[in-house]
Amino acid sequence: MEKMVSKVTRKGQITIPASLRERYNIAEGSYVQVRDEDNHLILEPVPDLLDLAGVDAGKYDPAELKRKLDESRARWR
Repeated sequence: MEKMVSKVTRKGQITIPASLRERYNIAEGSYVQVRDEDNHLILEPVPDLLDLAGVDAGKYDPAELKRKLDESRARWR
């Protein structure tokens, strides 16, 4: 595991080293998720939603999904 040091600015910002931005495809305007886990800060890139478009294409039958949605709506009425 590669370790690097970044300085925190007055506004609480840090710079992610270029090598890690390239490795994890983090560009200007990208989002990252920050969470506190077991006394550590975890920083994870959030995938671009356009990259996820179509990943489930063909996995589900539209008629079956509609039937389940209609059943769910009926229960809530």
